[in-house]
Amino acid sequence: MLQKPRLRRFLPHALLLGVCASVAAPSWAVPSFARQTGMACAACHTVFPELTPFGREFKLNGYVLDNMKQITGITSNAQSTLSLNEIPPISMMLQMSYTHTGSPLPDSALTGAYAKNGDVLFPQQASFFYAGKIADNLGAFVQLTYDGVGGSFGLDNTDIRYARHVDLSAFGNKDLVIGVTLNNNPTVQDAWNTTQAWGFPYAGSSTAPGPTASTKLDSGGIGQSAGGLGVYAWWNHSVYAEVTLYAAAIQGGAHPLDSTQSAVIHGVSPYWRLAYEARWGRNSLEVGTYGIDAHMHPGGGNALAGPTDEYFDVAGDLQYQYIGGDNIFSLTSTYIHERQTLPASVLDTLAANDHNTLKTFKLMGGYYYQRMIGGAIGYFNTTGTSDSILYAAAPVVGSATNSPDANGEVLEVNYLPWLNTKIQLQYVHYNKFNGGTSNYDIGAGPYPVGTGTYVYGRSASDNDTLYVLAWLNF
Repeated sequence: MLQKPRLRRFLPHALLLGVCASVAAPSWAVPSFARQTGMACAACHTVFPELTPFGREFKLNGYVLDNMKQITGITSNAQSTLSLNEIPPISMMLQMSYTHTGSPLPDSALTGAYAKNGDVLFPQQASFFYAGKIADNLGAFVQLTYDGVGGSFGLDNTDIRYARHVDLSAFGNKDLVIGVTLNNNPTVQDAWNTTQAWGFPYAGSSTAPGPTASTKLDSGGIGQSAGGLGVYAWWNHSVYAEVTLYAAAIQGGAHPLDSTQSAVIHGVSPYWRLAYEARWGRNSLEVGTYGIDAHMHPGGGNALAGPTDEYFDVAGDLQYQYIGGDNIFSLTSTYIHERQTLPASVLDTLAANDHNTLKTFKLMGGYYYQRMIGGAIGYFNTTGTSDSILYAAAPVVGSATNSPDANGEVLEVNYLPWLNTKIQLQYVHYNKFNGGTSNYDIGAGPYPVGTGTYVYGRSASDNDTLYVLAWLNF
């Protein structure tokens, strides 16, 4: 449950930012698609970035549906050589945020001092998108993002795909789409809101501390550091199957990749996805499975040679949607089991155990009235094997019990005065953080830091986070 005294302390800050941030918007339901198709955002999204059944069809068919004037070219044999939108489907996203944690974090430079508790990012993130048709049957979602914390631009979620329909009239007139995807983040190509790239919470603080451990398919360090080429099939608007192979494609740092880079994929790592969707009336239900078998060099000062670590993730997911005239309800859930085999990390003294496991469970229920006001309640739980080196005691980010366990709730209220504008109030509460509830990071204090200075253990609830976001897309 939320701690009411702390919430009362946060409320004046929330109201202040709410008044200042009377405009807002999304990062993934981009107006590029609205400009290209001539349809309002509600055609493809319940409330961004969650897709409707039509939105999933649009994505799986290659982002190419449009009613824009084309620049075309043909050969003497009437073969198309160019089919390009006259006006490019380009848009921009801007996020502005305020973060307040239960207790201030230690100062990053002065031992014993504390950082300011109450962090405004203007922007937290700014992105430019090309989202739509490139040529006949070929489309893309390309995101270039400015990070307000890092102060730099970089290539963000990107999915380029080619899709074609196959004539199955001889087999009962069933519809089949086959395609190829080139992307930089396992699950960014997914059409459901259960996987990491598009899963709940759809936005969160970039400055508040989060649990140390996560599986490779749940923000575990593969996204934007890999390149994948895959094939997929979408049969009869109900069965989806995909296989994609990923290789290391880390941005920045040394190239060719060497020991200065961390978590470098060795060879290729296969990712798979299988899903079934049923639709009836205003309802849809998806059940599926996905996973990856990633072999990686730890790097980070260790040579990219010799044994590798293996991360074998197997997951199951579910998504239900009801899309009514005034009322929209959605339920999403995912469970990921990761088996870790870590000979390279043990050899490099980065882990104590040859074999570990991590398990992640997430559940979210959301409701919106007239696509204007609503919210969501989410639960998350991560458990795993204790490891005295991998999860060592350290201020804030460590574990006094050498455990990765963490769980808590996410409460969120959203107001959308326009379909491309969102004002979000979010509260994250931790029941357990890095293996403990009180003094989770270093155990009962005092804990010596530097010369003659001491800090005391941090509690899970000290990381409770109030997050206010203005999200604008245009």
